[in-house]
Amino acid sequence: MNFPDLAGRTAVVTGGARGLGYSLASALARQGAKVALLDLLPEVEASAARLAEETGVATASATVDVTDATSVEAAFAQVRTKLGTADILITAAGITTWGDAADVDPAAWSRVIDINLSGTFYATQSFARPLIAAGRSGSAILVSSMSGFIVNVPQNQASYNASKAAVAHLATSLAVEWAPAIRVNAIAPGYFLSDMTRQFTEANPDLAADWIARIPAGRMGEPEDLDGLVLLLASDSSSYLTGQTLVIDGGYTAI
Repeated sequence: MNFPDLAGRTAVVTGGARGLGYSLASALARQGAKVALLDLLPEVEASAARLAEETGVATASATVDVTDATSVEAAFAQVRTKLGTADILITAAGITTWGDAADVDPAAWSRVIDINLSGTFYATQSFARPLIAAGRSGSAILVSSMSGFIVNVPQNQASYNASKAAVAHLATSLAVEWAPAIRVNAIAPGYFLSDMTRQFTEANPDLAADWIARIPAGRMGEPEDLDGLVLLLASDSSSYLTGQTLVIDGGYTAI
């Protein structure tokens, strides 16, 4: 894959310290983009240093709670000082929790919604403000999930499903409001083997086998399976593509 227009641009990736966020940050860096990793995890600084060493691009990091709009705004200001104004955003910060809906504690419900939905919105706000003020263009890629469109089983995760459905519609809403300068799309991954998911499936092989049996592609996704889609959305090669949520799930939602 080669997207030469990404070289020299500045990307911010929330939830970038590890997992799919770090993988997508690496894909952008390999195209020559400068990358800032934002995460609540303390290893975010080490992750940014590793990314710079692996790819040779300039990187930055900030420890940030995406549910705190003030903290998010400060992190973006820090990125501008180090790398320039971001014109690519990936919102990969997110959590899930399992449990019967009738028994979900209000605090647990709020935490999932706050991180997955509000955290996505705050990051997108802080991304868009300087671009709008300067009359510049950009591309925001919000991470939704196939769970925003279907109820995958056997796990009960109403808060996660609802939050990811909302993220998809948030992308559509912002795309219309900020067109034509800022494109906003969402990706909706299915079952992907991030570091945490891989640990979970190894500890729960029967559940993993159940998931895989429902995927027409016959396997779970590898992190790099997202690279091509995300690079396309970040690039000007998709300049007429906005307001969409693209499902990438090995065919899971097709049946």
